[in-house]
Amino acid sequence: MATGTVLLSDADARRARLRSLLLASGEPRSVLEVAEWFGAMQAQDLASGSWSFGVRCTGLSEGDVQAAQESREVLRTWPMRGTVHFVPARDAAWMVALMSAKPLAGGAARREYLGITLDLVDRAVQVLADALAGGKVLTRDECVAALEDAGISTAGQVSYHLLWYACQLGVLCQGPPRGKSHTFTLLAEWVPSPAMPSREEALATMALRYFQSHGPASEKDFSRWTGLGLRECRVGIADAGDALVRVETSAGDMIASAEVMDSGAAVRKHLVLPGFDEYLLGYGDRSLLMETDHFKVVVPGNNGVFQATLVRDGRVVGIWKRTLKTKAVDIAVTQLGSLSAADTRAFEREFAAYGRFLAREARVAWAGAAS
Repeated sequence: MATGTVLLSDADARRARLRSLLLASGEPRSVLEVAEWFGAMQAQDLASGSWSFGVRCTGLSEGDVQAAQESREVLRTWPMRGTVHFVPARDAAWMVALMSAKPLAGGAARREYLGITLDLVDRAVQVLADALAGGKVLTRDECVAALEDAGISTAGQVSYHLLWYACQLGVLCQGPPRGKSHTFTLLAEWVPSPAMPSREEALATMALRYFQSHGPASEKDFSRWTGLGLRECRVGIADAGDALVRVETSAGDMIASAEVMDSGAAVRKHLVLPGFDEYLLGYGDRSLLMETDHFKVVVPGNNGVFQATLVRDGRVVGIWKRTLKTKAVDIAVTQLGSLSAADTRAFEREFAAYGRFLAREARVAWAGAAS
């Protein structure tokens, strides 16, 4: 890996990140192309996860994201950190196998809290596997009914834990949404010809995908994102070879894609991003991307629920919320600081693109700065 000798300014580092995050310019990419570039994209909220594709792909619609799931190009599962992500379908099995150890170990405390045993959980996994065998795709309610019929109580948060555990083992994955219902299916049947890299190849692939889609970022960022230990992360980084380069930033030594760092692609000045987007969730230290005082507005209560954001020149300058109507989407914007008339016009153009993604008219209401 080459070592950078030039200290990147904060503005240069932000521009490089926007290029890595595929936010530099809108292009006619496919859902699968974006998923393969990132490796995994935050998707615990389906609407947010869908717009994460839309904001990166010119002309994409919400229906296209649904179609990519139905055609088995991408799927949602829990590959890392016990959190739902979109991943390329062929990569789901090895990603779960590579990064599941820590979430599965953490499940013991959750089972104790729920008052259930590992034996019960293992029996539930078998019940679910039997219920889904033969290519079935069942809603969450239908999966819960199968468990109840087998005498397994799913009261409270037990049903979520059982389905999460089965996915974390790589037995189940989420299928395409059915209306507003989440669905589940057997991963091995849904993706009968998965990629099967060695562990060393898998580590190198994750390192390349993370830094090409998030760089400049630190080794600690990569470790946090994957949930893997620093030692394994460093093995993956080394095995990724010359595709990655080290660069110097005001926050210290970081790693980026050589291809991205050589790119002079123009960067979009104004963006409207979903709440759960890799732009913020892909890093432990977000000071490069927002004022420290704004974090409490973007994540009120510090509870892990991120608001959708307005980004200008790579920095968060507002938050927004949507309300879906039959033919429109009403958008309420709260500024974080002051925006010029030119800024508001530019953001309204971005919201118009969001409306087209949803096949609705975007109607924007602006509020003053948040306290």
